[in-house]
Amino acid sequence: SAWDGPKTALPAAISNCTRCPLHRTATQAVLGVGPPDANLMIVCEQPGDVEDLSGTAFVGPAGQLFNQVSQSIGFDRRHAYITNAVKHFKFTARGKHRIHQRPNTSEIDHCRWWLQAEVSQLKPRLILAMGATAAEALTGNGGKIMSRRGVIEHSGSGIPVFITLHPSYVLRLKDHKAKAEAMMVLKDDLQEAVRLAAGETTL
Repeated sequence: SAWDGPKTALPAAISNCTRCPLHRTATQAVLGVGPPDANLMIVCEQPGDVEDLSGTAFVGPAGQLFNQVSQSIGFDRRHAYITNAVKHFKFTARGKHRIHQRPNTSEIDHCRWWLQAEVSQLKPRLILAMGATAAEALTGNGGKIMSRRGVIEHSGSGIPVFITLHPSYVLRLKDHKAKAEAMMVLKDDLQEAVRLAAGETTL
């Protein structure tokens, strides 16, 4: 059943979540951020090391790359509601470093409860799913992101989902040409998502 508590209680409920084991090792749950009437909801994967320590969504290296792309198209990310498919940081400790681990289907399923609560509260015009984890959380399918990107799919909530790459994918690319191409893809997709969410083109 869906979470049906009062709107104001959702952040505390997410912060106190023990639905899966990830809460045991993470510093804190990282909550979504943005205006409650945003037309565009952006769903990322999970908090990284920087987000886990700061408690702020999408401020690490991937978030900084996203900021660059946003600024290049004249989009202020503060106009979107940004959240994660999985609210706690999943990692493996390696010496002093915490190495990011991709959430598995069970963890995505447990956290979908909170994502659905956020979607039903916000009721955005469009959801931008960044990467495989967000796509799986929203559509049930996290595969073949490159062939699905730039295309609108539909979620269980009935709100259109626009799929694109996760900025961390771009950061991992070593080849300069491939990286430049992936940046253009991300830029084009974000530009289109912003237009669609603004109602400039029909969904």
